[in-house]
Amino acid sequence: MPFVLTVDQRSSRTGPDRVPGVLDSLAGTPAVLGFERTAGDEFQGVLEDPGVVVAVLARLVRDGNWSVGVGAGPVQTPLPDSTRAATGTAFLCARRAIDAAKQRPARVAVRGQDADAAADAQAVATALTVLVQRRSPQAWEAIDLVAAGQTQAETAGRLGISRQAVGQRLAAGLWDVEQDLHPVLARLLTRAEGEGR
Repeated sequence: MPFVLTVDQRSSRTGPDRVPGVLDSLAGTPAVLGFERTAGDEFQGVLEDPGVVVAVLARLVRDGNWSVGVGAGPVQTPLPDSTRAATGTAFLCARRAIDAAKQRPARVAVRGQDADAAADAQAVATALTVLVQRRSPQAWEAIDLVAAGQTQAETAGRLGISRQAVGQRLAAGLWDVEQDLHPVLARLLTRAEGEGR
């Protein structure tokens, strides 16, 4: 069973249209149905891998411009070529999730066929969101290089700081905590899909 992500731009009436740019950045994401604009400043995609869902969520919340709803459950098959024509429980859950996300301070919500697991997933997603959004630019400099495969020593050389300073930036940015949260959230999303998984 795939996951449906419905994403809506925040403050779209007062800011530029950010949807084309984010769709370009998500174009290479492994997906059952790729991300596409569905209405106004909203876009949607259907993903199979819960780990990819978590990675996309982290990417979107870092940007700070989006409300994100994640729906977990079955979809009607065969799937059409476009998310706009697709139906099923996961799509209904994603619609409820994006409506809920717009009312939550973290702007993230999860709804699923298993409501308890979805609530647990939402709690972890909220913690991940708060963690990511509170990082300093200096922490992000170090995290981006380490996440791209650089060692702490290489990162220190690139940034012109000591290896110890890199470690301090990673610690201040709670990089290890984020790495722990990703697989936990992926497992909870799988449980939120309900029976048949």
